[in-house]
This record gives sequence, C-alpha cells and structure tokens, in this order.
Amino acid sequence: MTSRYRAMPIEEAALKELRARDDAGRGPAPYTDGEGGAPLRCCLRTSTAGERIALVSYAPLRRWAQRTGADPGAYDEQGPVFIHAEDCAGPADGGGYPFARAGVQRTARRYDARGHILGGRVLDLGEDPDGVVEGALDEAFADPGVALVHLRFAEFGCFQFEVRRP
Repeated sequence: MTSRYRAMPIEEAALKELRARDDAGRGPAPYTDGEGGAPLRCCLRTSTAGERIALVSYAPLRRWAQRTGADPGAYDEQGPVFIHAEDCAGPADGGGYPFARAGVQRTARRYDARGHILGGRVLDLGEDPDGVVEGALDEAFADPGVALVHLRFAEFGCFQFEVRRP
C-alpha cells in the first residue's frame, strides 16, 4: 500500500536530546533487548533481540508546540517510548503504517493549531490495518481545524507516531 500520509518518527534533534536527558528530566538507562518486539519511535519498527534500546519519557505535543508557537496548555503530556540507545538509520521506506497489525486497536487523537484536542477515535484495525489508519486520517484531515494527528496504542495510550496535515 502506498500511504497518502507520512508517519513521522521522533526527529533527530529530539532523539539526541532524549539520549542525554528525557522530557521528564531523567538520564536514559540503555539496555540490551533480550526478546525484541519493542516499538521503536526513532525508526518506526520493532526491535530485534540483541539491540541496545532505551525507554524514555517523551512529550511529542510539547516539542511540536515549541516549533510552532502553539500553547497546548493542559493537553501537554509525556509518556514512555522506546528508542535506539545510539543513532540509527531512521525509518526504512517500506510503505504502510508502522505498528499497524491486523486485529489490534489504536487511537487516533486529533489536535488543532493551538495543540488542543479536537477529538479522538478508537480504531479496530481488523484485517486491513493500513486501510483503517488511512481512512481515519482522511476523516481527521477532512476537518480543516485539524493540524496533526497522534496515533497511539489503545491498550496503554503510548504515542506511536505523528501525522501532520498534508
């Protein structure tokens, strides 16, 4: 599937900062992933056993607001994300949406230009996960007030990736 929207990984400048001190002010605690399967937000793929990764606190809306001058107010939040402990090559251009698997649920959270939540939707990815995500993004960006969408894991609420208005 060729995606109409671009799933954005955590930007390089932010990754450099997170590898030194995360958005909660803590230093990272890298470790060797013994099992694999951690959703890496730096390269938008799951980890493999033996990779060095870190779980850090990340505030995606806060970082977006700093670039745009938005003021998300109480909507500013931070949460855990996995990243490679050292620099990585970033996402491969494989098409489709990262972490979209048949039969799981995700949440699409919509934000306006101020960084305030306009709404959200739980997505049952069913048998066509990329198609469901694409449809939810079409629906979100049909509203001219939507500036960006965050896709999140429904079960934990963790940030997956950001999609900005095309």
